[in-house]
Amino acid sequence: MYEFSEAHALTAKYDDIWLLDGARTPFADYVSALGDVSPTDLGIYAARAAFERSGVSAKDVGLVIAGSVAQASFDAYYLPRHIGLYSGVPLAVPALLVHRLCGTGFETILTAADQITLGKAKLALCVGTESMTRNPVAAFTHRGGFKMGQVEFKDFLWEATLDTASNTRMGDTAENLAKRYGISREEVDRFAALSFSRALEAWASGYFEGEVAPVVNQTFEVEGYQPRSLKLPRKVERFERDEHVRPSPLEVLQKLRPAFGKDGVQTGGNSSAIVDGAAAVLVASGDYVRAHGLEPLARVVGGATVGVPPEVMGIGPAPAIRALSKQTGVGVSQIHRFEINEAFGAQYLAVEKELELERARVNVNGGAIAIGHPLAASGVRLTLTAARELRRAKGEFAVSSACAGGGQGIAILLRHAG
Repeated sequence: MYEFSEAHALTAKYDDIWLLDGARTPFADYVSALGDVSPTDLGIYAARAAFERSGVSAKDVGLVIAGSVAQASFDAYYLPRHIGLYSGVPLAVPALLVHRLCGTGFETILTAADQITLGKAKLALCVGTESMTRNPVAAFTHRGGFKMGQVEFKDFLWEATLDTASNTRMGDTAENLAKRYGISREEVDRFAALSFSRALEAWASGYFEGEVAPVVNQTFEVEGYQPRSLKLPRKVERFERDEHVRPSPLEVLQKLRPAFGKDGVQTGGNSSAIVDGAAAVLVASGDYVRAHGLEPLARVVGGATVGVPPEVMGIGPAPAIRALSKQTGVGVSQIHRFEINEAFGAQYLAVEKELELERARVNVNGGAIAIGHPLAASGVRLTLTAARELRRAKGEFAVSSACAGGGQGIAILLRHAG
């Protein structure tokens, strides 16, 4: 039997840190509309959209924090620096790359909150960006040449799903949780159908237009430096909607084959979609907010990160949210809205059971099963959505959270800015 402990949680409570606004690209299916675009250019696009929507000047930024899990371009080393430079942030402002696998996007926000609390900056640009399509087919052992019969190139996107410590793939961890919590295939499929229907409704109502910036061909220029560009495929002039969000009724989902063993509950239809995309938010000090007369979306109350056994990594949000609740004094029952990443249907359901959550308060506009999970972008997307939904629902508190490969959980608590 697995034990989940918050004893070594990394927690923080913030008094005067604010999430101003943000934007994201639509998320594109694997090998689709954004498949040829580097994560750097996706990040630049999202950052520029965040500045445009917020009305905040990029020249005020004192810190750039970006995350991208896979190195999906030859200039990946420079990703955070180039996102800052080409989104209009002053040349002298430094940039940092953070990496906590599926928790990376959250980490950009929490790192910004920490740095602002320390007085190092008043305004931070936080960006999560990911091209799953451009994950390389790679070799790591051929720098010294090729040996006969020992040429070894592998699909990085597939191989990276294997945790070599526990010898479990990420999907296997969801199957382990399904067994532990008695979760059936029908439960998982029903939840997946709900995720799709909620996302479809959110798009139909115009909700996501408040955070999604349609992508068009664009050139990014900085005086004295080489231009960059974002180019869509031929005959695609505009990409404006999450591509994986589609009618997916229960009877269709039930016909799909298990993906991780013949008796498994997870399929391609009830697991998070493999997509490309980016998201950006602006995080500021209270002094900056008041000096500029801004109306932020939400206050960042606190954050928590925990470790859990790798073979059940998907349970991570449960102890992370509990640790966050303890640190901030805000009980789970007081939280009006949750955005919990749907890495796998059974993984989410395990968290729901562990925390005894009301489904009516969680992922009300759909989740990653429908919208997709571009690894580093998800935490920024989830936190932005949580802040926007909190304002719409007129609730007081919201939480964004996710599990992370290797056995971690991360969570952020927001409070309505009103």
